[in-house]
Amino acid sequence: MSLPSYKRILLKLSGEVLMGEQQFGIDTDYVARLAQEVKDARDTGLQICLVIGGGNIFRGMAGAAKGMDRAQADYMGMLATVMNALAMQNALERLGVPTRVQSAVQMDQVCEPVIRRRAERHLEKGRIVIFAAGVGAPYFTTDSGAALRAAEMKCDALLKGTSVDGVYDADPKRDPAAKRYETVDYDTVLADNLKVMDASAVALCRDNNIPIVVFSIREQGNLARVLSGKGTQTIVKKDA
Repeated sequence: MSLPSYKRILLKLSGEVLMGEQQFGIDTDYVARLAQEVKDARDTGLQICLVIGGGNIFRGMAGAAKGMDRAQADYMGMLATVMNALAMQNALERLGVPTRVQSAVQMDQVCEPVIRRRAERHLEKGRIVIFAAGVGAPYFTTDSGAALRAAEMKCDALLKGTSVDGVYDADPKRDPAAKRYETVDYDTVLADNLKVMDASAVALCRDNNIPIVVFSIREQGNLARVLSGKGTQTIVKKDA
């Protein structure tokens, strides 16, 4: 499927992909491979914002399910996303890619605060901006943070790199007959609870007409293929 030519995108990576083949934490070799793919995309002239989840280290919802205070657990999850952002920044800069991390939770010793106009300037100068700590408040997922930053930065699309190659009408791991959508509209995703992203993130993208491109980041070279329109993906958009 041919994708439109994008000038600026937000790439949302699930924290789990940073584990590589590990059960927990950060696989530095795998992060380096992801960083190379991001660099290759950036070298085409694309402006890239990044948001990385924290599920490889700590997931707020999981902590809350075990009896933790939800707000406290979510703040811990935000700190996990900062750790992942710093790991990706290190990998990118080892490849010679100038990168800035902006955190919604202020921590001046390690990264910048989220300042939209400063982030825009970084992008214009060819830097990659990694947004960390979600929206800076509990009860919101990093998907919501990604949708918010995509809207704020006026991105042409939100690319969600995950462990599956698109959006299905059922869980493909449990149902071998699950059907993958080539395109699907926002309202169908919300009405059928298709688990692309959480509902608030999908609604925010719908309201700002930001297409969501869901693809597998685990397949090496897939980011470049998707950006060229050759990879396997599902596009969530209006009037699909």
